[in-house]
Amino acid sequence: MAVVVQMPKQGNTVEECLLVEWKVKVGDAVKENDILCSIETDKTAFEVPATAAGIILKLLAKAGDLVPVLSDIVVIGEAGEDVLAAPPPKPAEKTVPEPVSLSESGATAETVLVSMFESCSDACAASGESRPVSPRARKLAEKAGVDLAAVFGTGPGGRTTSRDVQAALDGGAVVKASPLAREIMAVTGQTPGAGTGVGGLCLARDLAAANNDAARPIPAEAASEDIPYKGIRKLIGDRMSQSLREHAQLTMNASAGAAGLIAMRQILKDGADKAGLPKISINDMICWVTAQTLPSFPWMNAIFDRAGARIVKHRRVNLAVAVDTPRGLMVPVVADAHRLSLAALSQSISQLAEECRKGSINPDLLTGGTFTISNLGGFGIKSFTPILNTPQVAILGVSAITDQPVRKADGGIDLAPCLELSLTIDHQAVDGAPAARFLQALAQGIRDIQAILAIHGAHRHG
Repeated sequence: MAVVVQMPKQGNTVEECLLVEWKVKVGDAVKENDILCSIETDKTAFEVPATAAGIILKLLAKAGDLVPVLSDIVVIGEAGEDVLAAPPPKPAEKTVPEPVSLSESGATAETVLVSMFESCSDACAASGESRPVSPRARKLAEKAGVDLAAVFGTGPGGRTTSRDVQAALDGGAVVKASPLAREIMAVTGQTPGAGTGVGGLCLARDLAAANNDAARPIPAEAASEDIPYKGIRKLIGDRMSQSLREHAQLTMNASAGAAGLIAMRQILKDGADKAGLPKISINDMICWVTAQTLPSFPWMNAIFDRAGARIVKHRRVNLAVAVDTPRGLMVPVVADAHRLSLAALSQSISQLAEECRKGSINPDLLTGGTFTISNLGGFGIKSFTPILNTPQVAILGVSAITDQPVRKADGGIDLAPCLELSLTIDHQAVDGAPAARFLQALAQGIRDIQAILAIHGAHRHG
């Protein structure tokens, strides 16, 4: 009997995936778990395996398509079998989302709400349940000839009311929306503009951008290349725009003496060469000092929960580190970075960065950060303004080490290596003075890293 393979669900908030490439064609024989196609989310890449053995009867999507999760993508069966006779995939068991601790997970009330909605709507769709409809709404729909299945409900539990039916009539068109988007609209009462999903499908992200102007097409020019604005590139752009819209961003700059940093780097490099160990970079050391400094400044290790109108200070330092990859910027998170030794932190950052570059990073490792570091020093950048990684209240930009004039004890002037630091904060959540004190302490810690590492090592072995 023919079976249908669906676009798998990847993570709690992924609504559609880019079908990058088919590995099979109609008529090919496949075994169970053979790779059918490669897909990308806005975070990473995956491959879709066959759920049964047989012949590829029909491909239901093309390479380059954005396909909603849980949509049919391919039919597998016996040669000559009727494609239309393929039954739908077996419904998943209905589940109830478990409670989530915001303070422990680092999530905002909005992301937890989205996750819960998605779980509930998936379970409802899988079980074949229909949404409740009030008697008045049903009567009005029958009289006006409105398809209730196409009307999203704004009543309790997604109940369709007469007001919803009337809104559909007044609008002259019924909004097509993903299950997640419908649940959010049911609770918030939002009405989206044009959807950016397949066939104009309204997605959750469209609700946040409902008031934005639609993107205007760019005319083609000779000797130019049109690159679709989608996938991870669109995600990065959307997040940067959202960050600038929602936060009162203030950046302050400071210099940190880097002589001790350079000397420590050479000591560690020589030791690693002799012992055959992985090398520890200057960026690793900066990340380690930052993780050690943050617990003394909880206002900097925090998120701004706009939906809940609160600021959540974290005891755990979940350090997010910006990584440049062939697919764009990714920001993996090292959990409990403040509890790690320098060597362990260096190894974690290296491993996560490698997974990001290969496209094999687990999407769960790209969330939950409480503070972000972005280092452009390797490119010779002398100063830049980092943009907040929503919903965090602070991000540190690290620039190149350069020789700068410094005053000596005898009053003379000398040149010394200095590291440039740029701290961007959300002035809605953090005032300038506490942020300046943190930046001052961080600069001092970087300057005195040799002494701090010695003390830290003594405590660990004491």
